[in-house]
Amino acid sequence: MSSREKMLADLKWATRQRLQYIECMAWYAGVVTRGDVARAFGLSDPAATKDLKLYGDLVPGNLGYNHAVFGFVPMPGFAPVFADLSPAVALPAIAANLAVANGPFGDARIYGLPTASLPLPVRLPSRTVLAQITRAMFCRRQVRVVYRSMSGSATEARVLEPHTLVDTGLRWHVRAYSEAHGEFRDYVLSRIVEASLLETPAESAEEYDEEWVEWVRLELVPHPGLDADRRASLLFDYGATGEVIELNVRRALLGYVLQRLGVDTTAAHTMNPQAWQLVVANREDVEPFAAWAFR
Repeated sequence: MSSREKMLADLKWATRQRLQYIECMAWYAGVVTRGDVARAFGLSDPAATKDLKLYGDLVPGNLGYNHAVFGFVPMPGFAPVFADLSPAVALPAIAANLAVANGPFGDARIYGLPTASLPLPVRLPSRTVLAQITRAMFCRRQVRVVYRSMSGSATEARVLEPHTLVDTGLRWHVRAYSEAHGEFRDYVLSRIVEASLLETPAESAEEYDEEWVEWVRLELVPHPGLDADRRASLLFDYGATGEVIELNVRRALLGYVLQRLGVDTTAAHTMNPQAWQLVVANREDVEPFAAWAFR
């Protein structure tokens, strides 16, 4: 093992997080400075300088110092060693203003990039309610909840065995076995009025939830009401390699995916194609699993 390989193998977790940040900042901002590293991790300037020097020792030639910007910039042939720089990973971190070591940093933009989000209504439970749900999941125990359903204003007590929290992009819900109904259902967290952790062990488990463990293939295509140029742009936008946008989706999440993507689920595609730009190509295959989402 070379000295460089040994240094890489001996790196502590916290150090790796800082090296990940250095790569992400350098790549997406075009420059990373000592001040950036110091501010993001609450370090002194000498400690930040030490991290930048360590990065240069471990990955020589990846970054070079540019006197014009007083920082390190990606060099030709730059290749990340510590960070996953895919947009799927980088964009949420940038939007949340989080370094890979995590933790909010107030109004300071630790990546130096402004972002915005939609001012959507907050649909969250109280922290007390959430803690009872998450403790039940962690300890594999039952939880008694008082739940307000959409069928009426009355609340009802139910005993649940939760196994997974789900973020649909519009709300959070918990996937749980309902003792009263004898099946797994979705419970919107913001509709849980009260929750109490019980001593009773949960008898169900994620692997018993057939709708959760079974995956289906969803095929989406541009709305036929769009012209050829718009259809081509949409396929490019979704990264389709052909004429179909293909997704593998848990059966239990299928309807939420259609809802979140704004898919026209009418049989005759009668919705406004400018607002509902996609339609389901394999409707017969998937409609039985999410009938509520189809019109």
